[in-house]
Amino acid sequence: MMSETAETVLAHGVGGSTDLPLPLSYALIGGVWALIVTFAVVGVAWRTPRFDPAKPGRALPQWVTGAVDSPIVRGVLAAVALAATVWVGVAAIWGPQGNDNALPGAFYVLLWVGLVAVSVVVGPIWRVISPVRTVWRLLTRRRRAQTAGDTRRGYPAGFGYWPGALGLFAFVWLELASPDPGSLTAIKIWILCYAIAMFAGAAVFGSRWFARADPFEVYSVTVSRLAPLRRNPATGRIVIGNPLDHLPTMPVRPGTVAVMAVLLGSTAFDSFSQSKGFRNFVDRNAAAVPFVGDSGGGSVLRTVGLLVFVLVVGVSFTAAARATGGVTAEQRRQLPGRLAHCLIPIVVGYIFAHYLSYLVERGQETIVRLADPLGRGWHLLGLDSGDVVYFLSMNPTLLWTIKVACVVLGHVVGVIAAHDQALRVIPVGHQLTGQLAMMLVMVAYTLTGLYLLFGV
Repeated sequence: MMSETAETVLAHGVGGSTDLPLPLSYALIGGVWALIVTFAVVGVAWRTPRFDPAKPGRALPQWVTGAVDSPIVRGVLAAVALAATVWVGVAAIWGPQGNDNALPGAFYVLLWVGLVAVSVVVGPIWRVISPVRTVWRLLTRRRRAQTAGDTRRGYPAGFGYWPGALGLFAFVWLELASPDPGSLTAIKIWILCYAIAMFAGAAVFGSRWFARADPFEVYSVTVSRLAPLRRNPATGRIVIGNPLDHLPTMPVRPGTVAVMAVLLGSTAFDSFSQSKGFRNFVDRNAAAVPFVGDSGGGSVLRTVGLLVFVLVVGVSFTAAARATGGVTAEQRRQLPGRLAHCLIPIVVGYIFAHYLSYLVERGQETIVRLADPLGRGWHLLGLDSGDVVYFLSMNPTLLWTIKVACVVLGHVVGVIAAHDQALRVIPVGHQLTGQLAMMLVMVAYTLTGLYLLFGV
């Protein structure tokens, strides 16, 4: 069965609307009503802000903070991640050069999807385990010991998260719009370009470059705003608390909305690109694109589609935020960035709805392949293809229920977060009417997301 599923490594769903345990119209109407009722309830009963990033949270035992901050623990985690990267590299170069290679699964499943699952629980883990950060620290350790300060240029504030947004777009383009997303050569070239860009940027701007430009670190830090675990800035202790108190701590920098637009727009396009209508459109018109051939023409059309989805999310969200009444021109300009964090629950909800079975089942397959990286019949740790459990695919009703719940819950939490933030930034008298444009956009996102996920 692994060989069959390997051929569809980029297929994320288990079917269309005909597989839904309830009619698609019910899912759409139910999702929209859940959103409207939530908005009505919080609009009437929620008159003052309740989410405060300054809340101390419940401090965990001191040894937890000590373990998190321990250079030994951090060093071990970084070393394990680096060793795992080398292991995947060995499999990519010297392993089977076909469907049985572990690289696509490690790249698209364990890294891209698994990173979200871990980050929403423990926080921005990529800062600790990033292989490029680890190698950079090793390369510059002697230099730091020999010099009193860092002579590199400071990172320009105007760059913000724009390099990270471009890196994220490069990743989703490879997966969703490139001529052959499963190509080992294409993935290797992408990883090489990524490493060169990271080390070149760090050589110019220092380690802050990783925090702003590494797409995986920006991704991890963004979704980690929903993590229940965080650090109390006043005491330095690791605490546990309401994730919605942590959510507004997302910094407002140039490119913040672009990051959210890429993450949300690309996930929506992933569903749309698998629809029969879009695939037929690409097949019919790919040859008409000049100079690039059929394969390149299809890639161009998919790239245009991906750009359209990302731009629609970015423009619609920005327009809705700026449509708020009762604020000054300067406040209006700042609102998209100040409200961008309310998209994080929606992004996380879509990621889990869209890729849950992909992570659980393709993830198992990838781990089994990594137990035999060279394709020589090894069974390291006793792992075998027969150990893969396709529980979710065998229980479609449960899977669809989880998918619908993730989408609707993500939007409901997003509406609550947006309302709470609006109470802080919108003057009294405009706090309800000023949110109507954002509410309409949220309803549109809900309808579109559920339809794309289940209806095409």
